Amino acid sequence: QVQLVESGGGLVQAGGSLRLSCAASGTILRVNTMGWYRQAPGKQRELVAVITRGGSTNYADYVKGRFTISRDNAKNTVYLQMNSLKPEDTAVYYCNANLISLGQYSPHDYWGRGTQVTVSS
Repeated sequence: QVQLVESGGGLVQAGGSLRLSCAASGTILRVNTMGWYRQAPGKQRELVAVITRGGSTNYADYVKGRFTISRDNAKNTVYLQMNSLKPEDTAVYYCNANLISLGQYSPHDYWGRGTQVTVSS
């Protein structure tokens, strides 16, 4: 069984920083792309950033220059460094991983339960 567990959310003032972490655990054979998504109240879930196993990254325009995604393949962990936070960044942040676990023949997408990020003005 595969689990993704996020940590690092919280309350921060505008202009502040937070670092999110997400660790994938279980009988994992290979983790491909990992990423972060967010969902604000009343809105759809949206992409924040993704990173391939080789380290290629892609960011949503609204976080470019402020957020940095990284990963540690040995730990099956992805990070999101968030700087210059704005009130509009307030949302539940979800971790996503595309991976193959023991017994599977093709990769599947897995999601964490989410971590709340609140930015006060």
